[in-house]
Amino acid sequence: MDTKKVAHELVELLGGADNVVSATHCATRLRIVLNDDDKPNKEEIEELEGVKGVFKASGQYQVIFGTGLVNKVYAEFAQLTGVGSKDTDGGEKQVDHAQAAKKKMNPLARIARTLSNIFVPIIPAIVASGLLMGLLGMMQAFELVPPDSPWILFLDMFSSAAFIILPILIGFSAAKEFGANPYLGAVLGGIMTHPALLNPWTLADAEPETIQFIGMNVDLLGYQGTVIPILLVVYIMSKIERGVRKVVPNAIDLLVTPFVTVILTGFIAMLFVGPLGTLIGNGLTWSLDYIYNTAGLFAGLIFGGLYSTIVITGVHHSFHAIEAALIADFGVNFLLPIWAMANVAQGGAGLAVFFLTKNPKIKEIAIPASFSAFLGITEPVIFGINLRFMRPFIGAAIGGALGGAYVVFTNVVTNAYGLTGIPMFAIVAPFGMANIINYAIGILIAAGGAFVATWILGLKEDAEKKK
Repeated sequence: MDTKKVAHELVELLGGADNVVSATHCATRLRIVLNDDDKPNKEEIEELEGVKGVFKASGQYQVIFGTGLVNKVYAEFAQLTGVGSKDTDGGEKQVDHAQAAKKKMNPLARIARTLSNIFVPIIPAIVASGLLMGLLGMMQAFELVPPDSPWILFLDMFSSAAFIILPILIGFSAAKEFGANPYLGAVLGGIMTHPALLNPWTLADAEPETIQFIGMNVDLLGYQGTVIPILLVVYIMSKIERGVRKVVPNAIDLLVTPFVTVILTGFIAMLFVGPLGTLIGNGLTWSLDYIYNTAGLFAGLIFGGLYSTIVITGVHHSFHAIEAALIADFGVNFLLPIWAMANVAQGGAGLAVFFLTKNPKIKEIAIPASFSAFLGITEPVIFGINLRFMRPFIGAAIGGALGGAYVVFTNVVTNAYGLTGIPMFAIVAPFGMANIINYAIGILIAAGGAFVATWILGLKEDAEKKK
């Protein structure tokens, strides 16, 4: 295809280059922030060569091209609109894309996007730790090496490290997101996991030492593996750093600002915010655990059926924080298998659309979009296929609910977050063969249920689009 021609037509259908504020792309989508969201001609954009779907979410107008092709289209699009290019005054025409997108979100979506930006970069560390825990578990379960083997010692170190220093990882990432010095964020994480504090990650039954400080009883308890406390602390740190920098002369900023920021935030963290954040975090995770164990199958039915609807709003980006907290408190993530059922159900519904549609372009999109959902990437099939006709989206919700109910009923869990669909087998495996088999059965129920439900509901296509 002529990517230059497609990019030129896309710019025109978006309302012209002047309507484009900023643009970027991910693995499959061109993501654009516009001045006026009412100008784009959605129907005509959907008919462009190579376009697999169009939707508006998270403050961005998103056009799905698919892996590889999106890079080529973006390169032409950037030249035509000037995003990322230098203007005549030596500045960048492209403003910070993430900030531009955030300005167009509602407050709830903005919070969700912020949490996503903090936790997504940490996913590789969490997944690696989960897989290492699985390897350690298999070596111990099958007695592949003696219990006192150096293999056990090293793998235990490698697998637990990410969770022990989780506040440092979150501190660095959160500080970047909040516009503060990321290294100061890491320092605050280091303070909260200092060796002088009792490590609850490895010494869960031990009692921390209590000291008297300015008339207050302070427990010397560390925050290894916690999530909420460091998020609150770094947010406060970003405000303090910004406020101090406003009043400190530039000549001594490098000396004074970090010193004042760390000492003030450090005391606030240890005396107030840390204990409060722990209470909030524990309350959240224990509440979810109570719902999971009490509502059981019904909880899976509701969460599995509604998850894809939550994806449309963008609020699902905040779930990484909750899942990280679950792993820290209980050692397992029981939410991710439910989300996985909703995702593969979208793929099952997309496959049904392939057989039901008479539109050759929809057929062309349906197979790769559905396969993408089985690998955990659902945007192409949700926005390019299922939500476009609505009935398949409803069919997918039914499949997700059935699959979600099954994985909750059979207690399917993982030890990480960030992977769904077929790749999630890697973080399901550490909990044994029964966990693997039940996860596989859940996939079949979710995808099969969505396929059948979509087939029964049928497909109502626009007569003109059939032609």
